Amino acid sequence: MVCVDATQTMPMKGVDQHPDAQGLVLRSRVRIDNDVLDRLPALRFICRSGAGLENIDLSAAKRRGIQVYNSPEGNRDAVGEHTLGMLLSLLHKLRLGDLSLRSGEWDREGHRGRELNTLTVGIIGYGHMGSAFAEKLQGLGCRILACDPYRDDLRAALAGLGTAADLATLYREADVVSFHCNLTDETNGMVNSDFLSRFERPLILLNTSRGKVVNTEDLLAALGSGQVLAAGLDVFDKEASSFENVGQGHDPIWSQLMAHPHVQVSPHVAGWTQESYRKLSNVLADKVLADFS
Repeated sequence: MVCVDATQTMPMKGVDQHPDAQGLVLRSRVRIDNDVLDRLPALRFICRSGAGLENIDLSAAKRRGIQVYNSPEGNRDAVGEHTLGMLLSLLHKLRLGDLSLRSGEWDREGHRGRELNTLTVGIIGYGHMGSAFAEKLQGLGCRILACDPYRDDLRAALAGLGTAADLATLYREADVVSFHCNLTDETNGMVNSDFLSRFERPLILLNTSRGKVVNTEDLLAALGSGQVLAAGLDVFDKEASSFENVGQGHDPIWSQLMAHPHVQVSPHVAGWTQESYRKLSNVLADKVLADFS
């Protein structure tokens, strides 16, 4: 088995020295394409630590009969907690209150918050991450609407946590929308001006899925118009494909985003906790052992 460090970039060092490797374990930076797979003729499985599989040519792997594993179960709780933390911080203006007080102000009225139990939270994408967020919301009294057109079992999966809904229902009734969907041709750039204009209520937007789901320029315009009240972003459309950095340079859109008082950000760490570091690997090991032991 070959283990590829997350800091390694293509071309994959050492692949030519492991023609008999049967397993490959990697994170996000390495791209697995036809060229790499041609150099690993004995490969039987690929393990991706984490949820996303964008860096693996799944069609090429399937043609070769290579099993591909990921481990969203390993960091679902981390993502659920992080998303909830961002939401509560935005609702209660915790970051703004902290900055204000540190600057010598004592503005209580300006930092009056909102209670989550008065709001309807829409979740787009109800897989491991979306369901974890719903679980964390349980007991806080908010109404939960879940939208996932690719799940025929959505009502059963919700198990009393919330209500299955379509996008039209979210447009009418959601106060908060949180994205937990994969990056596909359909979701790439899905959150644009047209999408945001459809919501009938001013919106709090959360994205801990993939950065390219949200068009940053359109989000800033919606923040300026009041269509979006606040945003919590762990991922960004300018993020590098390795998820290791943001190539912002002197981009004015990026500068506006970072300066906006109603945007809270984090560096793609929603799924990164001390606990998930181990759980991600344990989940992969269990899956491989179940199929190949």
